[in-house]
This record gives sequence, C-alpha cells and structure tokens, in this order.
Amino acid sequence: MQYDAVIFDNDGVLVRLSPLAVLREASRAAFEAVGVTDPAAEHVEQMMLGVTPADVREVSEVYSLDPDVFWAARDGAAADAQISEMRDGRLSCYDDVAALEHIRAPRGIVSTNQQETIDAVLDHHDFSHLFATAYGREPTIESLRRKKPEPHYLERAMADLDAETALFVGDSETDVLAAHRAGIDSAFIRRPHRSDTELDASPTYEIETLYDIHAIDGVPVADAATDGGTESER
Repeated sequence: MQYDAVIFDNDGVLVRLSPLAVLREASRAAFEAVGVTDPAAEHVEQMMLGVTPADVREVSEVYSLDPDVFWAARDGAAADAQISEMRDGRLSCYDDVAALEHIRAPRGIVSTNQQETIDAVLDHHDFSHLFATAYGREPTIESLRRKKPEPHYLERAMADLDAETALFVGDSETDVLAAHRAGIDSAFIRRPHRSDTELDASPTYEIETLYDIHAIDGVPVADAATDGGTESER
C-alpha cells in the first residue's frame, strides 16, 4: 500500500508549542475584551487549553456574557498572541520540517489551533509550498465540537487531497484517536515535550523526528542525487 497523502498536526510537530504564559495572557486579554477586568484565576485557566462548549457556557454564565461573543474574543486573542510570538522570533519551527520536501505525496495540516494562526504559520515560516491544504478551527463554539479527536477536519483535508489512504502525524493522543476515527494510520512523534507521554491509544508508528517518516513503508520519498540534483523515488 502507498499512502495517498501525509497530513500533519501543527503545534508540537511543525512549530514549537506556545508557552503557557503566553496562552494565559491571551485568556486574560479575552476577558478584558468583553469587559471583564478581574476574572477568577480558575476561569482564566479554564479558557486556556482543552476548552469544551460546556466550559464556554459555564464561564460565560458567571460573567453574564454572550458565549459566542466571548469565544470569538478568546480565539482572536489567542491567535494574536501566537502570531506576535512568531513575528518576534520566539515561536520557531522545528529544523526537521525540511524532511517534508522529500515526501512525494500531497501534504496537509490539521490543527486544533485557530485557522487565523495556521494561516499565519504558513505565511511566516514560508510553508505554503509544502501543503496543499491546511485546516485550523473557525472562531466558533461549534468548532470545539469538531476538533480532534473528532475526525471532522481530518476528513475534510483528505477530501481536499483526494486521498483514500493517509498517514496522520501528530504529537498527542487526540491525534492518534482522530486518525483511528477517520480510518487511517497514525505516526506519533515523540518530541522532547512528549518524552514521558504514555498513550492509551496505539499509533501505527512511533517516530522521533520527521525524517523518520521517510522509512515508513507506503510513504513515497524522493532523494536528491548528489551528482546533478535528479531524484529517484522509492
């Protein structure tokens, strides 16, 4: 079998993770944007990571906020904070992203991050030529129901790439589960921040760098020859 496409998570796979302090300040900024100047610390934390629709409704009710307006403010603040980190050189990509140049299958991104952030990643890191499609979330509560481990955005990417078989490369259990639910293979990349992570869901492959993808059966790879830059595909 040969994979029709290789799809990647973004944060922790292509680009380094945003510091928690940055996400915490973005959460505070979201509260301030809707007129809440002194939110409880636990509510700031609740809006940082792994947010569910129930979380948004619960926190919005405490401060008499419109949940849709509040969540749009939160996603906007998170995107702004991460884009600023990139532009200031504090949110870099991994060096081994260069490995993607040699994968001779259509490539895509599926992230739980905001679409605005993913678009900025493509632009800032000059990734656009590497990917035929790239999905983040819309700034809506509904997007929280569709994020990984749900396969919604993964299936959309596969449709864009006209792929029946695909390999999804991620750094979390939700990535592995999303691949399972989409009926495709997964590769868990054990970056340093995942060195001690124990998974309940089993990935198809476990890798340490993006270069390890080249050794996975079914991934078409072309290696540049040293004598003239010609390529031979395996």
